[in-house]
Amino acid sequence: MNTFLHAKDLGNFDEALEIARELKEDRYKYEQLGKHKTALLVFFNNSLRTRLSTQKAARNLGLDVIVLDVNQGAWKLETERGVVMNGDRSEHLLEAIPVMASFCDIIGVRTFAGLTNREDDYTECILNQFIRYSGKPVFSMESATAHPLQSFADLITIDEYKKTKRPKVVLTWAPHPKALPQAVPNSFAEWMRAADFDLVVTHPEGYELDPLFVGDARVEYDQMKAFEGADFVYAKNWSCPGVTNPADYGKILCNEPSWTVSQRQMAVTNDAHFMHCLPVRRNVVVTDEVIESPRSLVIPEAANREISASVVLKQMLANL
Repeated sequence: MNTFLHAKDLGNFDEALEIARELKEDRYKYEQLGKHKTALLVFFNNSLRTRLSTQKAARNLGLDVIVLDVNQGAWKLETERGVVMNGDRSEHLLEAIPVMASFCDIIGVRTFAGLTNREDDYTECILNQFIRYSGKPVFSMESATAHPLQSFADLITIDEYKKTKRPKVVLTWAPHPKALPQAVPNSFAEWMRAADFDLVVTHPEGYELDPLFVGDARVEYDQMKAFEGADFVYAKNWSCPGVTNPADYGKILCNEPSWTVSQRQMAVTNDAHFMHCLPVRRNVVVTDEVIESPRSLVIPEAANREISASVVLKQMLANL
């Protein structure tokens, strides 16, 4: 595996989940794989779980780790070709990337959507430049359109708690005061489809996710109907993906508080587990009662970020 951006990059899910189980039993089982090798983790935006879990995973595998926060302690980077660089950006990615690559064996990149131009975000300009110009294996620690490490951790969590082979999993939009990217819901839909779970996506009209990710999953605009009989409920806000109207891309079209996940919705589920990638705005996205309930998986889900990153890095190291 030389790149990790989508579910298909992981290969066979059963084999990957078996490795995940092995690593939960012994996190240092493959620590010799990374000996005398270095992982560079490049952050273009803030992070808590991704930074901590990926650093820990890399060290479990014997890797040295370099963390670069592009917004603190580095030159301001230009990302577009053909730009006259007479402003405050001192270095171009075209030079910065091969320099970074000379100091490492694997590169992880985290960058967010700008949410102003759909085409710019969905072409993944920054991430693809790392893939093209680094000459090193590259994995996504979240990008403009996808968050595969999070969704792999979600898959591991569901695999651990599911009672049936094909559980009903509901991805629900929830309100939020800020316009957020579609990366987490995009990837979650993609991974749940790839796992062949019974996926239902529910959101107000206008928030339709890109078919590239949601595929033929059932979309239900009635949240209460969508929740009926659910085994897992995954809540996440996202701004308008601009699928039907590109002019609305990145906008907040609705902030209806009735979409906040509360006991009212959870009561019609099959005693569902609640999931969220964190950080979460309490009593906006989900009520205290739901997130603090014994059926909430937000903490074990976050802890599994170490395991998902470990599996991915292990598979990449095996190819070096």
